[in-house]
Amino acid sequence: MRFIFCVLLLLSLNSFGQWKTFIISVKGDTLNRVDLKDKKQGPWVIHVDDLRGEKGYEEEGYFENDLKEGVWKRYSLQGIKIAEENYRWGKLNGRSRYFTYNGGLLREESWRAFDPANAYDTVNVYDVNDPTKVINRVVVKNEGVALKHGEWNYYDPAEGVIVKTENYRLNKLVNNQGEAVDDELKPIDVRTARSASDTTGKKTAKPQAVIDYEKKNSGKKKVKTREGQTGY
Repeated sequence: MRFIFCVLLLLSLNSFGQWKTFIISVKGDTLNRVDLKDKKQGPWVIHVDDLRGEKGYEEEGYFENDLKEGVWKRYSLQGIKIAEENYRWGKLNGRSRYFTYNGGLLREESWRAFDPANAYDTVNVYDVNDPTKVINRVVVKNEGVALKHGEWNYYDPAEGVIVKTENYRLNKLVNNQGEAVDDELKPIDVRTARSASDTTGKKTAKPQAVIDYEKKNSGKKKVKTREGQTGY
């Protein structure tokens, strides 16, 4: 028995010897491992205190060569789950879910990460109305960041029902027909609005007071009118 105990002790010391730092949980698990190359490895628990009005939290998950990998869960300091995220190569990938501090589902997101070893990657493009149907495959340059890709749902946390849905294709918001939506290029309704800084050279509509003045003096000679423009 003593020999067996010594062997187990040596194995334990050898396993700990590959870590530069680590902690032992109350259950005896080895957590927060940092290897001899200063890279985080394996299961981690991260604690963040309240700071300047921002609520603190704890999150748990796995590191692989200093990068978050797989499912990471975030909890309030009171133990309520407030987020569940998926990571690949240290970036958000797949579905992520966020909750209120009362536990109600608030939002679901969809992300696409890229392998940092590849300069380019190929991404499936799905039909907005049929998420199981691939309609295209797009080659994307790897910019080193995760892209919004797929369906995003926003919930009423009290009722648990979806109140808003957005669809993204490689970081671009698309409509129900799969066409990109660009909020910065919305057409102007000329019936109700006119640009205040019209530089096209076209004359803008005359004020009503000027129109009335011109009508009143239309039969008179040597009457000069102005349209309120500067530069005369």
